[in-house]
Amino acid sequence: MASEKRRKHSPFSLSENQGTLHKNLEFTAVEQYKLLRTNLDFTLPVGEKCPIIGVTSSMRGEGKSTTAVNLSYVLAEKGSRVLLIDGDLRIPSIAKKMQIASTPGLTDFLMGKGANFASFQSELLKNWFILPSGNIPPNPSELLGSKRMEAVLAELREAFDYIVIDLPPVNIVSDALSISSLITGMIVVIREEYTEKKELERCFRQLRLSNVNILGCVMNESQIGGGSYGKYKKYKYYKYYRYYQSDPKKEEDK
Repeated sequence: MASEKRRKHSPFSLSENQGTLHKNLEFTAVEQYKLLRTNLDFTLPVGEKCPIIGVTSSMRGEGKSTTAVNLSYVLAEKGSRVLLIDGDLRIPSIAKKMQIASTPGLTDFLMGKGANFASFQSELLKNWFILPSGNIPPNPSELLGSKRMEAVLAELREAFDYIVIDLPPVNIVSDALSISSLITGMIVVIREEYTEKKELERCFRQLRLSNVNILGCVMNESQIGGGSYGKYKKYKYYKYYRYYQSDPKKEEDK
């Protein structure tokens, strides 16, 4: 029954996901995601079974979730068995972007409930699976860095060739740093004319202090001919920070 419910809200309604799904993007954007896939071959450890790739940013609104979706898609497109996980257990967005139910999801695995992987299989690519966040927990950071998370990832590694995890921004909460020891490396998404240089420097400083293997950066919404860092939207940044420091369930109800 749960599987049927998910099918009714297919994540691959092309008319609804023109701004997200790789298949509907402009040619230039499509090629850049393919280039990102190729570049990973040079940065990921040689011979590692099922690399786990975290995708984060310094602040909200830089396009990390969209990048995670499309990176996982192009990896699956070449024939690999790929799992996309929504690891933002505070403000999850993958389920909404892809028009699927948010539960069951990652938190169900962490609570030992398990799930039928057939219900997470995409209709567009049979080797592409999407695991939403599940119910929002009271302790996201502790869960992501827990022994249980380590065990879940070890189990998932046996079933996939790549795992891509969408993680919260580094400068706002410690979640992405909590899971750093369990992943192969991190991709940092930067939005041109939006990300402030000092915030980016702070992001990389925290990643280095946590010994995170930085696989590279993705410049999002880059204009031809280059550009410079603009002022970030202070109000939006503050609002997101406040959201993370409050009760997620109450804020979601609002």
